[in-house]
Amino acid sequence: MSSDLDPIYRADCPSRAILDQIADKWSMLVLMVLRKPHRFNAIKRRLDGITQRVLTQTLRKLERNGMVTRTVMDGKILGVEYALTPLGRSLESPFAALYDWTVENMEAIQVCQSRYDQCDEQNRSDSVD
Repeated sequence: MSSDLDPIYRADCPSRAILDQIADKWSMLVLMVLRKPHRFNAIKRRLDGITQRVLTQTLRKLERNGMVTRTVMDGKILGVEYALTPLGRSLESPFAALYDWTVENMEAIQVCQSRYDQCDEQNRSDSVD
């Protein structure tokens, strides 16, 4: 890992903005969908619950950070296609590991959340008395 002197711990380190983006749930999911190039609406259909506004913002940030390319398609059907850059593709392995970990541990985490919520509910009702 890194030492306490590592610049990543400094408030002004550019890594903060990068980590904020790649750790964002929508960015991670968009990058996973883009293992193959897709048009905007195909991405939106694949990601249940994402709004058009959030998808647009996410794609713009990913493009700005060099993880996604945006290509205007000029043919019979006009449109825009998004694809991973080599930099974006380099996240496939870490994201796959995180995905696998999430799937493996989802039930255990839900049990922990349920226990916590029950204890928290009891604590709130105890403090009202």
